[in-house]
Formats: sequence, structure tokens, C-alpha cells
Amino acid sequence: MVMMDDGFVGMRHMLTIVFLSGFAGFMEGPVITDVTVAAVCSSPDDACSLAVYLTGFQQVAIGLGTMVMMPVIGNLSDRYGIKAVLTLPMCLSILPPGYRRDTHFFYMFYIIKILTALVCEGAVDCLASAYVAENIQGRTRISAFSILAGVKTMSSLCGTLVARFLPVALIFKVSAISFLVAMVYMRIFLKERLNDDENGYHQQDDGDSNDVTMLAEPMLNNTTITTSVLNKKQSSLKDMMILMKTSTIFVQALVVTFFSSFSDSGMQSAFLYFLKARFGFDKNQFADLMLLITIVGSISQLFVLPRFASTIGERKLLSAGLFMEFTNMAVVSISWAPWVPYLTTLFVPGAMLVMPSVCGIASRQVGPGEQGKVQGCISGVKSFGKVVAPFVFSPLTALFLSNNAPFYFPGFSLLCISLSSMFGFLQSLMIKDVPPSQLNKEINSTSREEV
Repeated sequence: MVMMDDGFVGMRHMLTIVFLSGFAGFMEGPVITDVTVAAVCSSPDDACSLAVYLTGFQQVAIGLGTMVMMPVIGNLSDRYGIKAVLTLPMCLSILPPGYRRDTHFFYMFYIIKILTALVCEGAVDCLASAYVAENIQGRTRISAFSILAGVKTMSSLCGTLVARFLPVALIFKVSAISFLVAMVYMRIFLKERLNDDENGYHQQDDGDSNDVTMLAEPMLNNTTITTSVLNKKQSSLKDMMILMKTSTIFVQALVVTFFSSFSDSGMQSAFLYFLKARFGFDKNQFADLMLLITIVGSISQLFVLPRFASTIGERKLLSAGLFMEFTNMAVVSISWAPWVPYLTTLFVPGAMLVMPSVCGIASRQVGPGEQGKVQGCISGVKSFGKVVAPFVFSPLTALFLSNNAPFYFPGFSLLCISLSSMFGFLQSLMIKDVPPSQLNKEINSTSREEV
């Protein structure tokens, strides 16, 4: 792992919060498919279309809410602070604090989860990324994003390991307790900023100026690049429009984010149901597979990526990750034996490279005091991908897992998901390093027009 400077050491409280909240969320992952099938399907072994559609509807509803809420939450965090804004979603994540095995309770549980996730889903990840971008500067930022993602993956590892041995009813109670501990820990220990000197990073809120000011930030090649510092008083939508006009790289990063999120959400809609229908996987096999995925992912994020990220650069890592993601899903789609999904975990590090690289690229387009808006915009685009994907992949998965498929190819939806990753890969190849002088000229020109 990279050497830990004061900034990395100071991030330990945020990393602890990310771990506890991720542990709580991922603990429910291996059991939710079995819970849904048991509640709404007549037979546990039935390839039940209703379960697939319910999961797809949940993803759409949550995606629509977070698509709107994440840019707002990011904007509010720049105004009022990450700690204050993070309190509400962490409180709501505690609900509901348990589960009971009957159909009526399942639907109540299902509705509550959707309503709370409108605010909670992705909020911790979004604000944690903004926290990293504000407090870690220069060539170590991509390593910090990787460590943050690695801690998230480690929480997934621990959560799925616990889910492997706990009964279903107890899993939801332990998850609620973990969310509660994370919220209390955050209120007591988290510092708003690791560096008390904020003069260079934040504008004051006591003025009504609409100016777009400039801030110099070091690049990997020891040059400097001028990034825009947006006005906190204006809307996040206007801020993002200004940034998109001044930074082609930011727009390209958003396009890659959409295709990556579209693929990930499609995989959530299809992957586990494909394994259950094709090979009869159950809760324990889901947990075993997710455990293996998180072990491989956490090793790559905590030890491999931080060591080489500064040397290789975000753009090359992004392209490599998307290509590995494409290969993974393409091979899984033609699985001929139950061991094939386990073998393809060799490509898991690719998926783990994508979002840290995107966050690193996007964070360089604005000053440290405006990272909430940028990370919120990225989270909003991710949510948009989650909204669109179930409309495509839930019906496609249900069709090709049923007896009414136009041709026999149970993994056809997974093959389509792999093609989405390929589109993201092709877009990532178009992201180029912009000479500082050229970007400065574009930003200054656009800022004069807006002012």
C-alpha cells in the first residue's frame, strides 16, 4: 500500500464510517434474492418473473430518487458541510430494523426500503468521495480514491461473510445496528476538514457574486492546471452546465460513468437470477461467490491499485478496467458449468478500477471546495444508469429465463450488459490529456460569458 501521509491518516474516521455503512448494506445482499423469491413465488426453485420485475422496479424507483437527490446533497454539502448533510441519510438507513417471513411484511419492508433509499442510496459514497477530493491533493488523490473503494470492498467482504452464517431475521437486525453505530461514530469523531486552512478552497457565503473564480491544482506531471471554483449561491444545475462547457474531459467522464452504471445495474437485475435459474444457486452459493469477488477486489484496491495508480494514470486504468469488465460479463453469459462464474472473478479487479479512476479524473476539473457538486453529479449520472437499465434488462432476463424465450440463451441479457461495458471502454479511449494552457483559455472564455 502507498505510504500514509497525514492526510491519509486523518481520513481514518471517514474510512471507518464507510466500512460500517457498507458492512450493513452488503450484509443484506446475499439474502435479498432468496427473501424476494420466497415471499412472492409459489416455489423456491421457480424462475419467478415477478421477483425479477420487483427487483427491477425497486432499482428504477431508487434510481429516479437518487438521480435527483445526489446533486442536491452534493451541493448542500459544499454549503453546510459534509458532516451535517450526512446525518439524515445515515439515520434513515437504520429503517426498517428487522424482517419477518410473511408476504404482507415483505411488501411493507419492500416499500420502506424504497422510500428510505431515495435519500440514503449512494449518499455515503458520494460524500466520502467529496471528502477525499477536498482533503487529498496532487498525485496521491487517485490512490486515496482507490483506498476508499478498497475499504468499501472490505466492508462487502465482511458483510457477505457474516451473511453466510447468520439466519435471515438476525441479518437485518445486525445491519440496522451497524448503521446506527456508523451514524453515532460520524457525529462524534468526523472532522469537517483535515486542514483548518480553507481560504484557498472555499468561497464565503456572505456575498451574492455570481463570479466563477479559478484555482490552480497540481497535475501528475508536476505541471499545474487551472480549475473552476463555482459559486455556492447558484444552483447545482447551473454549476454543472458551466463545468460541462469548460471541460470536455468532465463530460466524457460522465458518459463513461453512465455506461458503467448501466452495466452494473443490469448485472444486479440479471446476474443472481441467471445463476439461480441456470445452476440452482442458493443463499450459501451466492454468499460464497460474492465473498470470492470481494476478496479479489479488496486486494486489488488496497494493495495493487494504490501502488501503481500514480505511475499509470487514471485514464489508462479506466480503459483497462472497462475492458476487463466487458470480458467478465461476456464469459459469464456463456457459462456452461457452475464453476465458470467463480473462474471469472479473475476479471473482478477491472470493475474495481472504473469508479476510482472516474472520480480522480472528474475531481481535477474543479477546486477542492467544490467537490460535493462534482461527486454529486457523478452519483446522479450513476443513478440515471440505474434507472434506465432495469427497463432493458429485467424484461430481457425474465424472457430468456422463461420457457417462452425466442431462442435458448439464458445468459443473453448478460451478453448485452457486456456490450454496454464495451461502449464505455470505447469512450474512455477518447479521454485525452488537455494541455494546461488550452484548458485555461477555455475556462476563462466561458467564465467571462457566464459572468
